[in-house]
Amino acid sequence: MTAYVILRDHPLRDGEDGPTITVDATAAAEAGSADESTAPVTAGQRLTLRKLLEVMLLPSANNVARLLARWDAGGEEAFVSRMNAEAARLGMTATTYTGASGLEATTVSTAVDQLKLAREAMKDPVLRAVVALRDTTLPGRAAPLRNTNTLLDRPGVVGLKTGSTTSAGGNLMWALEVADARSGSGRRLVYGVVLGQRVGAPPADGLRAALENCARLVDALRQKLPDVLPALDGGQREWA
Repeated sequence: MTAYVILRDHPLRDGEDGPTITVDATAAAEAGSADESTAPVTAGQRLTLRKLLEVMLLPSANNVARLLARWDAGGEEAFVSRMNAEAARLGMTATTYTGASGLEATTVSTAVDQLKLAREAMKDPVLRAVVALRDTTLPGRAAPLRNTNTLLDRPGVVGLKTGSTTSAGGNLMWALEVADARSGSGRRLVYGVVLGQRVGAPPADGLRAALENCARLVDALRQKLPDVLPALDGGQREWA
């Protein structure tokens, strides 16, 4: 939702980098946190909006999410109000955001609501391109930042986003392109959300469980869905 709101406020054309943003001292200080997923940005570093979206979405950089919220709305509280307004507009009636990173236990949602968000977010070509990346580079850092969504290694998977905490468990929103077996063309986009895997376990364990369970769903859909597409949808391009 943070990326979706940012791109609604500051639209980018596909291939554009957008405005340059200066990393503030808060985001730099938070980069050293051992209690959450962050990115190694430094105070005064100047990065484009697109690069920051990549850094935020691929390794789940909470410090960059909060940086973008401050840049966009002048403060995280004001930005969170925009997030909740968008959730209401999309009909996400069981969702409440209390922070830009999603780390807070008071941020709550459901799989049904997150599917509504997935379908809207993937209409943006920039967001769609970013979540399909396996990795990205960060100036001043030799090693690439890897996408935590290893489901992208499976054929047809084009996104979307991981998330994990001890209290929420492992979570994954995914997007899968499936071809019509009869025509061999006319690819359809299927969305899925799995939440609450191994709640109470270390976040890495929860995320691993979410990825494994989603992989089984994706593999089954990729094998069986193409043969039944004509009977199911009459031409529908997306499912959730």
